[in-house]
Amino acid sequence: MSGRRGIAIAGAVAAAVLLLAGCGEPAATEGKDSGTPGSSPAPSGSGPSMPGLIGKTSTEAEALVKPVLPKPVEARSAYDDVPLAADHGQWAVCFQTPAAATPVTGDASVEISLVAPGTPCPAAAGASLLPPKGPGPAKTPVPSAEPGHPKPKRPKSGPTPAPGPKDVSYRNCAEARAADAAPIRRGQPGYSRHLDRDGDGVACD
Repeated sequence: MSGRRGIAIAGAVAAAVLLLAGCGEPAATEGKDSGTPGSSPAPSGSGPSMPGLIGKTSTEAEALVKPVLPKPVEARSAYDDVPLAADHGQWAVCFQTPAAATPVTGDASVEISLVAPGTPCPAAAGASLLPPKGPGPAKTPVPSAEPGHPKPKRPKSGPTPAPGPKDVSYRNCAEARAADAAPIRRGQPGYSRHLDRDGDGVACD
């Protein structure tokens, strides 16, 4: 009698365990699928990335960017002293902004720096291609009247009398000749009308 009771009790316990296991599994599955708080969110799709444009022509670069971004591509010359040609479709891309593989949004702007066919890319955008202009030829200095330069000679107008004081006077031509002052021209020291007998402006001549 006691043996049958034990078997019944064991069967009831096993049935309870199976019932609890069956109820718990659907609950866990329901929480995982329905996105209840605490569950992991489903991964979202990644946005567009910037294509690689370096080495492409300007026309090819614009074709690659158009499916990703609606804005037109802004093109400029890679050299600061080389203007961008109006028809630059075959110019090569040296630099791009944003960089390749960078995630972009729909309002992003794209800039490319270009060089003409056959022209190497600079080390950095905005460099100069042409060498800087050197200083012009030195100008030959014009000689000026400075110390050391010979002064023009004054034309000779006759014998120059010996210098003397302005207030000198001679009583006669003999005295003037003795002083080695003759002849004496009008306006020179020692000239006097009484020494210029013929009135030609030269005394004691």
